[in-house]
Amino acid sequence: MNAALKRFRIVAWIVGTFLILLMFVAMPLKYFGDNDFLVTAISPIHGLCYMVYLVLAFHLAQQAGWKFWPQTVGLMLGGTIPVGSFFVERWAHRRILAEHPQAADPKVRTEEPV
Repeated sequence: MNAALKRFRIVAWIVGTFLILLMFVAMPLKYFGDNDFLVTAISPIHGLCYMVYLVLAFHLAQQAGWKFWPQTVGLMLGGTIPVGSFFVERWAHRRILAEHPQAADPKVRTEEPV
C-alpha cells in the first residue's frame, strides 16, 4: 500500500502541474498569441502522464478496497480538472491513512513489491 500511495501522489502532482500549464499558459498562448509550440509540447506529455495516473489511481483504489463508484471513478477523474488532482490526491492520502494506518509507516511492508 505504501508504494502504491507514493507512486499515485507523485503522478497526481505531475499531472496537475502539466494540466495547469496546458490550460493556463499554453492554451492562452495558442489562441491569443498565435503560438502553438507549448500546446504541441505539453499536450502529449500530459496525455501520457494522465494514462499513467489512471492506471495508478485504479491500482491504489483496488489496494484500498474501494468501490468502483464513486471512489475509484472520482479518483480517476481528478486528473481531468485543473487543480483537481491536487485535491483528489490529498483526499485519497487522508482517507488511506485513516482506513489503513500501516500506510503511514514506510518501513511496514504488507504487499509484494511490484
